[in-house]
Parts: sequence; C-alpha cells; structure tokens
Amino acid sequence: MHPSPASPLPGVASLLRRTIGGCSVALRSTSLALLLGACGGSHAGTATNAPAPAPASRGGPYDVVILNAKVVDGSGNPWYYGDVAIAGDRIARIAPAGMLRDVPTARRIDATGLALAPGIIDIQGQSVYQFTAGDGRVVSKVTQGVTTEILGEGDTPAPTNAAILANAGPDTAAWYKIIRGFGGDHGFDTWLRTMERHGMSANAGSFLGAGTVREYAKGYAMGAATPAELDTMRAVVRRAMADGAFGVASALIYPPGAFASTDELVEEAKAMAPYGGVYITHLRSEGNHLLEAVDEAIAIGKRGGVPVEIYHLKAAGTRNWPKMTAVIAKIDSVRRAGQDVGADQYAYVAGQNGLASCIPEWATADGKLLANLADSSLRPKIRAGIVTEDPAWESVCQLAGPEGVMLMGFTRPELKQYEGKRLSEIAAATGKPWADVVMDLTLAEQANLNQVIFIASEDNIRLQLRQPWLKFGTDADGWDPDSGTSMTHPRGYGNYPRILGKYVREEQVLTLEEAVRKMTSAVADRLSIRDRGLVREGLVADLFLFDPATIIDHATYDKPHQLSTGVREVFVNGVEVVHDGRSTGAKPGRILRGPGWRGPAATR
Repeated sequence: MHPSPASPLPGVASLLRRTIGGCSVALRSTSLALLLGACGGSHAGTATNAPAPAPASRGGPYDVVILNAKVVDGSGNPWYYGDVAIAGDRIARIAPAGMLRDVPTARRIDATGLALAPGIIDIQGQSVYQFTAGDGRVVSKVTQGVTTEILGEGDTPAPTNAAILANAGPDTAAWYKIIRGFGGDHGFDTWLRTMERHGMSANAGSFLGAGTVREYAKGYAMGAATPAELDTMRAVVRRAMADGAFGVASALIYPPGAFASTDELVEEAKAMAPYGGVYITHLRSEGNHLLEAVDEAIAIGKRGGVPVEIYHLKAAGTRNWPKMTAVIAKIDSVRRAGQDVGADQYAYVAGQNGLASCIPEWATADGKLLANLADSSLRPKIRAGIVTEDPAWESVCQLAGPEGVMLMGFTRPELKQYEGKRLSEIAAATGKPWADVVMDLTLAEQANLNQVIFIASEDNIRLQLRQPWLKFGTDADGWDPDSGTSMTHPRGYGNYPRILGKYVREEQVLTLEEAVRKMTSAVADRLSIRDRGLVREGLVADLFLFDPATIIDHATYDKPHQLSTGVREVFVNGVEVVHDGRSTGAKPGRILRGPGWRGPAATR
C-alpha cells in the first residue's frame, strides 16, 4: 500500500494514502450524447478541461488510423478484426478491417497480428508523489497499457490542516511544503488540479483516504470519534465528494485509519452516498480474521447505502489460504441477495507495505512511534506485541514469518547491505531476534522502510481471477527503470502483462476478452466513468495496442526494474505516450472525477 522508497513520503504519517467539459466536446455518437444527458447537468466521471476533438467526417481526415487490429473492445464480447480512427481526443470511427486503409490521416498504423484494447484503468494506483511533484511519465505503468490510475488507498495528501501538518518531519519537509497548499474547504480539488498542471502521461483520479479523514478530525489519537469529530468527518467527506472523489478508501491496518470503528466508517459512507460514492477498503484483516473483516466491509456498505470494493483480495498466511473459498461464497451470496460487492487483485503471491506495519498499533498512537521505539522501557512491550498474536490487531510479519519478509528502501550507508535481504537473514547476520531487528531498523530509517511480504497462494490467485466481480489493480506507483535504484515490488512493472501472458495465454485461466474487461470497462463501470473503458465511437481515445502472442512481464522480486514487453503503442486522450514499447515522454493526462462532482462554480 505505502509508497515506494523512491517517494519522499512519510512511512507512518498518513499522507499517501471528469468532465466532458459541458458541451465543449463534440460527441460523436447519439447514444453517448443521450447517456450523458446531451452534456447538460453536472454528470461527472468525465475529464476536466477536455479539449474538443477536431471535426472529422466519416471519411476523415483523421489524426491516426489503426488498421487490421484484433479489437478486444473491453465489453467481454468476442474479439473482431477492425480499423479504428482517432480524431483529436476521441475514437472517431470503427469499421471492418481494411475499410479505412485509404482514408486521409496524418498517421497510419498496421496492426496486423496485434490486439487493440481500451486503456487499462488501474483501480489501485499509488503514483501520488509522481503525479503531484515527481516524474509524471510513470513509465513502468504506461508501458503495461495503463492509461488511468485511481489513487487514494487509505490516505491522500488532501485535504490537509494543522493536525495533519503537525506530523511533519525534517525528512518530509519538501512534501509538506507542497501539501500545505491543499488546505481549505476545497483542498481535494486543489490537489487534483495541481496534478493536472504538473503533467501526467496517464490520467488520474482519486478516492478520499479514510485515514486522512480521521487524521483531519482527530489527529493520531486512538479512541472513538466524538460527535463533533464525526460532524467534521462527514463535512470533509461531502466536500471531497463534491470536488470529485470517487468515494472513501480505507486501509484498516495502518494508523490512524486503523483506529476507526465500524460505526465511524458507516457515517462516512452515509455522507458520500448521495454523491454516488464507493466504499473501497484494505480489509482490517487478510489473515486470521479475514472472514470477519469481509463481514465488516459488507456491513459498512449495507448500512451506509454504498457499493463495496475490496482492495487486493487475498488470504494471507498458509493456514488461512483455505478461507478464500468461503470469502468467494460470501461475496456471491450477498450479491445474489442484491448487495453490490466486488474486489480487485494483483497477480502476485507477495504484497508490499511499510515495515512499521509489523509494530502494534498502540505504539504508533499520537504520532509517537519513533519516540516509543527509542524508549528502552517500552521495548519489551513492543517486542511482545510484534511476536504475539492479538485478536484485536494482526501483524503481516507474523503471517509471513521472518523468512517471508524482504526489506527494501535503506538509506543509511551502513544498512544498505541489507537491501533485498529477508528479515530472517538480517536477524542471523546481526545475532538479534527478528522482532528486535524490526524495531531497530524502523527507528534507524525513521519508519520509511518498505517490505515485500510473501503471504498469498498461487492457487487462490487463479481461483480469484475467474470470479466475474473481480477486477485488477497494481497497488503500486509508477517507476522509470533508467533512474530506479531502490528495490520495489515487480507489480509496478508487470501486473497487467503478467495476467495477459501467464494467466491468459500460457495457463488459460481466463479468456483474453474477460481479462481485458476486468482491466477496463469493469473498473469504469464501478467508478461511473462513462467516457472510457471501451473501444466505442465517441469515447475518449485511451487505447493500447499489444501483441497477445508475446506480451509478458520481466520484473522479478530480485530485479524489479525491468519493463514488460509486448505493448507496442499506448494513446492517452488521443496522444501517443508509448511508441514501439518506449515512453514518448508526452503528458496528456487529465484528472477524472467521480459522479458527485459539482463543478467549479458549485465548489466555491
């Protein structure tokens, strides 16, 4: 969940975690115009400041014509051979293969042997820093075919206030200087506009982080929210939804979001329900209390009157792997009963988050984690909490075991020797119990260390891939392989090509059409993004062209900075961001907003 070591964001402070602009867009299909109310009203889920595409007749001229492609249109329907023309930022025409070979166009691409699909919508992107202040090209993402990232798991850098800024430290001063500008009643809107001005190769939108809501109203304190604090939380949620948030996203193993009760989250869900929000969650437990955590998520959605989405679905820890069949049965059951519940996943047995997540929640309260780790009188209690099972709190380090935890993100020269080493290896090398290593390294690196945790089952991955309500996300930020030095999870480079190569082509776990649907229109439908996710005339030209016979991931846990291959061309808003498998550096990305967006006039 947490940012990669390359992002200068705090490890324990909770900060990372559409508009067809009125009628300015010339809609190219009657059905689309009807769907969007002929541009009237405040229907969001469309890109802000979208320039109108250049007029093009059915015979052109066009900007790009893609010929003879195997069109996998994102709906789940069988592929067909076709030609696709782009004019401005729109898909201007789709015709049987060969019909557009002679129309006037600025560029013609022969896609014989290649598949053309809608651009991938990553429902769990983490490129917050990259889009706000870093390298907005997100090379490792666009070269997978990703054209949109949805941010916000657990925490967001907006809105901000004094309670959030109070957690600033010297190592994150530059980041805090940026986010100070995201205060006020519409800090969430300010952040979204900041990302678009900064420049992005992909589109971006975001949920509102539930941890941020909690911290805004109550700081890092544990305990139930007071009535006044709940009022503040509800107001923060309503403002962010009006600013274009897709819903509220919780991450219930990371403080301060972990301190939130079910009732608190229900109140936030009720506040976003009139805006069409979705409650999406990193469950309170993915291991020993997985079934109970799924029940909690379902209850929040039912009581709050909103759809539910579960982030990176997994059963963590060998003893919990058999529970996945029960989880699937539970979701199928509530769906049959009429409740909208779904999930997403990445295609790896390991996850990634901060090493500090292995330390008991109480030790992080009031932002005192580092001080508590430095207090020798508290270390025995913290040590016991790390190694002892607690029904009220769950350690991923316990679930994986020290041999299943690989550390990364070291900055201190004397500690870099441990980059990519397992926790058990470091314990053996230092002669210390592994719990002491967790405490020592967290303190030494100011709670900024990350870990890859090997906790899931390959059989469960295949089982989950087959579920019709399952979508895909990376849970990763975007990297540039030419400058990436710190280790990271390979999912940031390879998640989608891995699914298309390993699980579709090689193992035939699911069809090409179904895989593409789960990467594209399934996410667009969940988030009410009505102008993307399908290859349809009139929709935005977010597209990727790939070779289904060769597409594959190359990134590994030991050597993660390796681009996937097989993706030839990627277009974002009609602009080429990947050419012949390489980033062009273009940054045509736009901000996408949720269905509750009220528009600039209504948010002032």
